[in-house]
Amino acid sequence: MEILDLGIVSIGLFVGFGLVIGILFGFFGMGGSFLVTPALLVIGYPAPVAVGSGLAFVFGTSVIGALRHRDHGQISYTLAAVMILGMSVGIEVGTRVVFLLADLGSADSVISVVYVGLLGAVGLFVLRDARTDGSAVRTGHIATGVQAIELPPMVSLPGGATVSVWVMLILGSSIGILSGCLGVGGGFLLLPVMIYGFGIPTAIAAGTSILQIMVSGAFGTFVYAQFNAIDVSVVAVLLVGSAFGARIGTGATRLVNEADIRGYFAVMLLSGGVAIGSKQISVVYGIETLETASTALIFGAAVLVSGAIVRTSITALRKSDGR
Repeated sequence: MEILDLGIVSIGLFVGFGLVIGILFGFFGMGGSFLVTPALLVIGYPAPVAVGSGLAFVFGTSVIGALRHRDHGQISYTLAAVMILGMSVGIEVGTRVVFLLADLGSADSVISVVYVGLLGAVGLFVLRDARTDGSAVRTGHIATGVQAIELPPMVSLPGGATVSVWVMLILGSSIGILSGCLGVGGGFLLLPVMIYGFGIPTAIAAGTSILQIMVSGAFGTFVYAQFNAIDVSVVAVLLVGSAFGARIGTGATRLVNEADIRGYFAVMLLSGGVAIGSKQISVVYGIETLETASTALIFGAAVLVSGAIVRTSITALRKSDGR
């Protein structure tokens, strides 16, 4: 697999990017590969290396975040255990699909198209929920439908929900397949599933998501490492920045209300989708301007949203100190 050399400037940029992603990861309960993998694709990494490196980064950041959320009591271990089992099976299937597509020479285009579709669809749904007053009704409606599937054994979850183990295994396997194909820990899919499908409180969903991502990221890293499809240097540099950023993001979940969390989450997903779409169009039609724009968008959106998270948290702290 082709690996790119990192210069001094690139190292500095990746450390900064790792810091930003660490904040987003700790805040949203996502390992950050939903930004790392697209970013590596945008700057020219082969799809298998971008996917493998994204999963390796997921594992490293998740260890830090899981410990922080555990300290805040924001993890459902029962839900995490069942979903991890399903995701592990799915990741193995998804990984095989990626290398099959790579052999056919269509991995980059297929992964990019799927990324755009998923990020766009989930982002629009979450944005709509965050911007309207009927979110509780819609969330309750979806969760009620999921909980109505009574296939024993049933598991009680935080927030009062009772969900079938079989439903959780099927959803976990489906997310695992996408995780293995796209090089993501699954957080950008896990978070909506737990919030809207299971009715889990957002903060607990974020913490549980990170624990699941830690395990799935470790498994995915092991699988891709066997094919030498991980750039250890870029992963290490990203982890330097994310180690500090994750602490900031995790603490922010206790200060920012749920509607704001969902709004920021939607912006990140939509930005990632537009960036990958622009990159793919630039490749097909040879429009270099779009390639530059995609790079600026994916890095710029991460910086702006992480900055907004820090600002909102500081404002909340000041109000709390005032009271």
